[in-house]
Parts: sequence; structure tokens; C-alpha cells
Amino acid sequence: MNIENTWREDGSATTFPLRLEQLARIRGAEVALREKRLGIWQTMTWMAFAAQVRALTCGLAQAGVTHGDHVVLIGGNRPRLQAAFAAVQALRAIPVPLYQDAPGSEYVYLLNSAGVKFAIVEEQEQVDKLIEIRPACPTLGTIWYDDPRGLRSYTHADLQSIDHLVAAGQAFDIASPTFYAATVSLVQADDVAAMFFTSGTTSLAKGVVHTHRSLISSASSGAAFDRISSNEEVLAFLPPAWLGQNIFSYAMWLVCGYMVNFPESQETVAIDLKEIGPTYYFAPPRTFEDMLTSVTVRMADAGVLKRRAFDAFLGLARRVGPAILARDTVSLFDRLAYGLGDLLLFRQLRSQLGLSRLRLAYTAGEAIGPDLFTFFRSIGINLKQLYGTTETAVFVCMQPDGRVRPETVGVPAPGVQVRISEDGELQVRTPGALKEYYKNPAATSEVLDADGWYHTGDAALLTPDGQIRIVDRLKDVGSLEGGPHDGSTFAPKYVENKLKFSPYIKEVVAFGHGRDRVCAFINIDFESVGNWAERKNLSYAGYQDLAQKAAVADLIRTCVETANAELAQDSLVAGNQVARFLILHKQLDPDDEELTRTRKVRRGFIAERYRVLVDALFEGRTSQHVETEIGFEDGRKGVVAATVAVHDAKTFPALKCAA
Repeated sequence: MNIENTWREDGSATTFPLRLEQLARIRGAEVALREKRLGIWQTMTWMAFAAQVRALTCGLAQAGVTHGDHVVLIGGNRPRLQAAFAAVQALRAIPVPLYQDAPGSEYVYLLNSAGVKFAIVEEQEQVDKLIEIRPACPTLGTIWYDDPRGLRSYTHADLQSIDHLVAAGQAFDIASPTFYAATVSLVQADDVAAMFFTSGTTSLAKGVVHTHRSLISSASSGAAFDRISSNEEVLAFLPPAWLGQNIFSYAMWLVCGYMVNFPESQETVAIDLKEIGPTYYFAPPRTFEDMLTSVTVRMADAGVLKRRAFDAFLGLARRVGPAILARDTVSLFDRLAYGLGDLLLFRQLRSQLGLSRLRLAYTAGEAIGPDLFTFFRSIGINLKQLYGTTETAVFVCMQPDGRVRPETVGVPAPGVQVRISEDGELQVRTPGALKEYYKNPAATSEVLDADGWYHTGDAALLTPDGQIRIVDRLKDVGSLEGGPHDGSTFAPKYVENKLKFSPYIKEVVAFGHGRDRVCAFINIDFESVGNWAERKNLSYAGYQDLAQKAAVADLIRTCVETANAELAQDSLVAGNQVARFLILHKQLDPDDEELTRTRKVRRGFIAERYRVLVDALFEGRTSQHVETEIGFEDGRKGVVAATVAVHDAKTFPALKCAA
């Protein structure tokens, strides 16, 4: 039996510290992770990583971290933060990752609600935020940092480098060589492994408590479903505070033993992606939207012959590409023509995107538009949707090979049960379910019943072949009232995703519940529309100036009407066509509380904040003056004012179904 199978079949390592110890013992000399520093990829073996975790565990213990303590980790994807996460778990303390781009004011509630005593951060930016809010966080003690740049002159008594922590831990380990093994042996499968805060789309963020058992069970289920092995390579570029990233770059990493690669910075991700060429990739729909935008911009700048060839081959790819990927029957002529397109265009395109070696890609976090999904599968990228939540540790529904469809999220993952309630809510029973919301039994009982069923709050349908189709958030699904579509179902997310397939549209917020029609706010894609404007010799001074151009409004109107024509083809959503729209004078921003840190639209907050614009849409006005307070990264506030034009869009009769 080979090493890989020995590792995957050994079920004795039921906690993350034990899994790391096993990997270090069985595959110690093999590369566990790589980090790009100063343009050079540096490697670390399983044995070296385990040694670092051991030193950090001993150092944290010497510093007073003990069973049950909450330790926040704030920063990007860095090997030493990964090791610190594992070290906190080894002490039966609880790692709590937070988003590194959040302002310090957002941390106050999170730190106080969890009673955080210690913090481990990446760099000066996070240190400054914690020092600033420290008076409002009375339990916060020592702060350790990884990157010393800019911190040499800091004299705070409770501020230390991770180097200091490692050195102290190594000295303690020499003096007490049995401490680490004895400590790790105390960790149990049902101990708390980590706490992740929800995105807070509609309310205050809640601390989702997961055990070693729930996270390992979910990661193992996902690995078994798609045969994920130790041979995969992953790029960890998303925020570690997002459970999705943690599952792929930590939990599944320790379950499967594959290699994780850490980019040099967020600015170099696209370059690093090309250099690594991952075989296993995970990203939210927004990342794939950005990729499509970059493709569209490049093709717009290409020569006439290349554009025509691309359009012709892409039309063929949309028709037969997904079937070829699914190994369905395709005519010999179409297969040969697609092969020529792959040789001349699609292979180069995949290479430019950094996906040339890709075996499997997942998208999750929110629904992906069917057109966007089909585009990537058409050019030979095995992109799949998966469904899960922070509370269910990601892997709930997955798409099996040969049965991948853009409108569904697949079938239940191994060990997962699903059902749909009478009111259409998807409910889940899974080993990956949360233990509880931290210190919030009322909220826990609302979503987790006595029989172990988690109530997702998502409206779903079961297809005849047993796949799950997510409609929208149950609370967001509404109905139109009055007008020609009175009583029609209104599904805002479906409409928004349809519009966002356009490379010129970055974000959409649709409104329609209780109204006689559907209207929308639109954020243009600044890069894509800016490139279009330059080709049209249209000058502009910034986002607001570009968004207010009449020519841009005409461009977006064309995109809206194209989406409306497609919506009219489906009798179920034909009433969801956008009758009126406006282009927002500013980009929606997490710092202004309009988006969550995972870039989800906070629809209710936006509707209230821009109520005067919502009224302008539905009351037939042609323009509306608005003043909006905005926040800057340094905490300052400002006001942006504009007169926003409101535009009508053509709608189409619903396609009549044949009798």
C-alpha cells in the first residue's frame, strides 16, 4: 500500500494537531507549502512546518495561552500565521481569524464578544488598528506580529514579534521535551477547533463555533467526492477569515496532504497564479467575473481577425464545450472544430489565466450566473459549484462529474442529508454542522433543531434527478404586486447574476418585492468601462465622472436590455425584467457597510441608505440629487454628492410555452 493511501485511510488522527504529527512522521521530507518572498518561491517541508508549530505551541503556552482562550489572527495568507493557527489549536485554545482589511472599529465588537485575550497579526497595519482600539477592548493582552517592518521603534510592553515567541518556545521545548506531545494528546475531536464570524449581511456578526470533528468531517467528505489527493497544488489567496479559504488551505490540506502555495501579496496574485498553475482551485464568483472581464478587455484590444476567430470558436464552445467536458456524445465534426479552437485559442487563454494545469475548480460563497459558469466550462475549465455555509463547513452539495449544470448545485456530499420544508427552505443534517453560535443559544436554536437539522434560510427546489437548485435567500424571495406581472415571483439574486455576466457591470442591487416592476442600482466595472471609454476617445476624471456619462448609460442600457431579452425566455422569471435602472455615483464598499467583507451585497442596508434613489426609480423621476457619507482607510469621513440620472430599459413579452 502506498504512502498516499496509508495516509488517507488512517482514521485515528481525529484532530488537526494529530494529523499534522502524522504527516510530519510519514511524509516529513516532502514539501508542505511554498511562499513567494522577494520574487522567489521558498519551500517548507512537513517536518519543518511541524517543528515551527511545536515551537509556537510551547511559546504560546509560556506566554499564558491556555485551554479555552480566544486568540485572534489577523493578516493575509502567511505560513507563520498558518503555523500559529495550528499552535493555538494544539493548546486547546480557539483561533479566531478576522478580515485584515476591516477598519479597527469593526474589531471592537468581535474582540469583546469573544473575550479575546491575545492577538497574532501579520504586520504594522494590524498592530496600529489594535493599539488604537485597545482602550475599548479591556481583555486584550499581548499582540504578536510576523513582519517587523515599521515596528522597530514601537515600545509597547505587550507588543512582541513572533520571532520572540518562537525562540522562547524552542527554549522551553528543550527544557520540557515531553510537554508538546502531552499537550497534543489532550486535544479531542469534539473540542472547539476554531471560531469564524458570519459576514453579518443582515445583522451583527455571529461567532460560528466548529469542532475538529466538524471541520475534518467536512473536508474529508469533499475530498472523497472529487477524489482529491496529496498530488494537488492549491493557491491560498483569499482572506483566511473566510471559512471557505480555511477549509481549502488548512483543513483539507491536513486531511489530504497536498501542497499549498502562498502568493507574495494580493497585488501579485495574478502573476503568482500563472507561475504556480494550481491543479485545484477555489474562488468566489467575483474572481471568475474579474477573469472574464480581463478576457473581454484583452479581446477588445486584439486585431479584427483574432476577435472574429475568438467569437466564432467561442460560439462553438458554448454549444459543445460543456458536453465535451462531461464526455457526452458530440459529433466528430464538432469535436474536431472544438479541438482546433482549443489549440489556437482556448489553451492559450487558460494559460494566460493561470489555469493551464487545472483539474478541478470550485466556486462558492454566493450563486454564480449561469452564463459566467457556462463560459468557463466551455473553454475547458472544469468549474463546479458547491453549496455550503459557514455554519455547515462548506461541503453540503457538490456537482458530480457528468452531471454538472449551471442552474443546480448538485447532490448532497457524502454523509450529508438534505430536505426541503413546506415553505421551500433547504434544511441540512451534516457532520460538518456548527456546534453553536458563541454565547448565543437563542440564535443557535433558531437554526439548529433538536434532531440536528440546520435551517439554511435558503429557498431551494429539488429537480427530478435529485439535484438541488438554490433560488435565493428565503427572506429575499418576494413577489411583484400590481402591473402586468402581478403575483409573479421576484428573485433578486437571479436578476443580479444575469446582469453581472456583462463585463461592464460590476455589482447590481435589484428591487421589486411589493412593487409593480423591477428596478436596479448598477455599479459599472471601472476597468472594463474605462477601457471601452478610451477606445471611444471618451475622457473622464474618475469613477463618478465616468458613471455619469450619457454614452456609458447607453452602454449599460444595452446590457440591461440584453439580460431582459434572456429573462423573457424563461416564463418563471420573465416578470423580473429590469424596467428602470440607475448607475450609482460611487462604488459599493465594505468600508461603507454596503458590502460584507466577503463582498456580499447588504441589500436591506443599501435600500435604506439610498431610499431617495429607490423612490426616484419607482416614482418615475428622471434624476435625483444625493449626498452620501463615505469612509476612508484612515478612519476619516467625507461626503460625495451627485445628481444621478434614472434610465428606462426596454422589456420584452414573456415567451409563451408550447401547448
